[in-house]
Amino acid sequence: MVNDVEKRWNDPSMLRHATRYVLAVLGLATVGAVITIVWASARPRCLDAGSMLCDGTSRGVVGLVPGVILLAGGIGALVLAFRAWRAERAWPIWQGVGWFLFTLMVIYLSIVGTQGA
Repeated sequence: MVNDVEKRWNDPSMLRHATRYVLAVLGLATVGAVITIVWASARPRCLDAGSMLCDGTSRGVVGLVPGVILLAGGIGALVLAFRAWRAERAWPIWQGVGWFLFTLMVIYLSIVGTQGA
């Protein structure tokens, strides 16, 4: 078993893999946000109102789709951290990725949630 107190975790290939994972999750969240914004702005109700986020449905979908993608990415990163820990590899990289994605999710949801107020 690995000694968790010892801080010599250096695994460049794991870091590259984690970086690609973060970029993929952020890319998916961005694509999800763009698709939902285009959908929300093309709704007949919103065309008449002249606002992209004209009702609760639009605000909810634009907020939740990228938020759920970031949440799933964070949970996936923590699952990968657990698997790396079980394989006695550098797991703190994945734990950091998970918490980074959770933080981005909370920031995104707080920004989108205040738009309707």
